[in-house]
Amino acid sequence: MNYNTVYVGMDVHKESFTFCAYTIDAEKGSHFQRTEADYKNVLKYLEFLRTVYGNNANFICGYEAGCLGYTLYHQLTEHQVNCVILAPTTMLEQRSKRRIKTDRRDAEIIAKCLAQHNYSPVHIPTATDEETKEFLRMRDDHKLALKKVKQQILAFCLRHNYRYDGNSHWTAAHIKWLKSLNPEALYKEILDEYLLTYTTLSDKLERLDKRIEELASKDEYRESVKKLCCFIGIKTHTALSVLVEVGDFQRFASAQNFASYLGLVPGEDSSGDGQTRLGITKAGNRHVRMLLTEASQCYARGQIGFKSKELKSRQAGNSPQVIAYADKANERLRRRYYKMVLGKSKKHNVAKTAIARELACFMWGMMTDRIA
Repeated sequence: MNYNTVYVGMDVHKESFTFCAYTIDAEKGSHFQRTEADYKNVLKYLEFLRTVYGNNANFICGYEAGCLGYTLYHQLTEHQVNCVILAPTTMLEQRSKRRIKTDRRDAEIIAKCLAQHNYSPVHIPTATDEETKEFLRMRDDHKLALKKVKQQILAFCLRHNYRYDGNSHWTAAHIKWLKSLNPEALYKEILDEYLLTYTTLSDKLERLDKRIEELASKDEYRESVKKLCCFIGIKTHTALSVLVEVGDFQRFASAQNFASYLGLVPGEDSSGDGQTRLGITKAGNRHVRMLLTEASQCYARGQIGFKSKELKSRQAGNSPQVIAYADKANERLRRRYYKMVLGKSKKHNVAKTAIARELACFMWGMMTDRIA
């Protein structure tokens, strides 16, 4: 029999692929096959399906976003295969309560979602965006390593009763104090190795941040980065990260859709007349959600309407309309934070998350020229 469209679900892993063919007429998966993890096996499987469904069959392949990234997508696209990457959090087929989970069932669920359009596709970044994103995430990995080394040094000092009398750690005075310590025996060597790692990572981060400034000055990023830096808490690293992670802001119909994509909207468990609000969904892009949550902490301090010299310098060079829109957002978000915490006695983290959601909405408006 010759079907018009055949949906191929692929459950992909590091070592193996599992395939399933699904058609609207049959309404169930068929021709299950498990192979080694190689895109050539996908092409062989499609050739096999042509012997079943005919040479005129149209194939749509799909797999969930995961550890393979975009590699398989690009490999199949280069061979003229229609491929889709499905966002796992948007797939409407419920799997969390299933007592049996196998690769075959997952492949069938993916194929079914493809056929019924019960999913949202993952945005495929350009080659430049993907390279920049990997560089930024590499920098963040080094930042986490530096944070861990700092914790290890402080823990070492605490275990051996070296107590710093200054106001804050990791200032120039604190570093000088650490280097002046003279523990006995092997402890001196241990502390020196910790401090050497700290110095190496600090110098590397400084070098990487300079490189990020160079990347942000490229023609495709320069104007957008300058606009986003008009917001409080948004500097070059955060602005560039949001741009390369999100890609095209125009693909979101509204600011609410963008906030939902970031997982910053509250969940809901309602039935009948009862309505229950849950915590944020935490769906979508975790990296951008974390960056905006960190940026929202800057609204927890400072006077409403006050603009620091640093913020004014970041806003310089933008149009008056862009600056006015950012100032409106900055004033509203800071006022809203104080109202939630001081007026409504909301927890600080709850208020900061709400501010991060509104900040995301303002950023969507900035990037889609809805600043009137």
